[in-house]
Amino acid sequence: MTDFDRVREYYKNFDEDNRLINDNSGKLEFEMTMKTLNKYLPKTGVILDLGGGTGVYTFPLAKKGYQMYLADLSPDLIEKAKEKASKVGLNNIVSCEVVNAIDLSIYENEQFDAVLLFGPLYHLLDKNEREQCVKEVNRVLKKDGKVFASFMPYLSGSIAIVDRFFKHPEQVNIENLRATFNSGKFNNLDNNGFQEGYYPTSKEIEELFEENNFEKITTFSIRGFGYEKEDELYKIQDKETFEEIINLIEKSSECKEIIETCGHAMFIGKK
Repeated sequence: MTDFDRVREYYKNFDEDNRLINDNSGKLEFEMTMKTLNKYLPKTGVILDLGGGTGVYTFPLAKKGYQMYLADLSPDLIEKAKEKASKVGLNNIVSCEVVNAIDLSIYENEQFDAVLLFGPLYHLLDKNEREQCVKEVNRVLKKDGKVFASFMPYLSGSIAIVDRFFKHPEQVNIENLRATFNSGKFNNLDNNGFQEGYYPTSKEIEELFEENNFEKITTFSIRGFGYEKEDELYKIQDKETFEEIINLIEKSSECKEIIETCGHAMFIGKK
């Protein structure tokens, strides 16, 4: 079972508000995700940003006219989101609520046109928890509604734990390193750093959603082969060259080898 208290504590001290603007890796992830949302979201509608932290995607989508509901496990992040919402005065940010992704009982059946699931699947260790989360997402979506679910693929996540061992050996030893590669589950030995990590293959994610009444639209790597090349990418001065590389990243993003090895990936499905 997932220790949700550890997850809450992690995000209490994590700069979620600036994660996607502090460096070029975050910048590329944000820009590619927004391109995806612009492509696949309906022109208007009601959206649940589930696990949305301080509203990194809630606020720009609200500015585009969507009716936004923000939900997150962390009371601290939701409080920051409420403070931001009061300052910007966007009437179509309908609510900011503390919610566990496995229990969406505060929302009605078929309430949303889309659900963004950009966080919970990083942490839900237990298969029953993941299934409950996806069942709840299905319940609150309208017919033909879409889910956008990000995840950390097995190879990317597991190899990252080796890197974590080099940088933070207090968090990783041979036992939990071995367990991560064997099961895709990472249990941090320390109270600092990323907590309760789950790293599935893209096949596992697709089966999870398809078994819970979603039709796959696409699965792809968010940053693609731009992963860990972001600093060099944003140094490119020639606009045509930059745009061509972005185009090539998008064209190859559904390649299975890239999905599994290039950081965060996304599944998009239709109810």
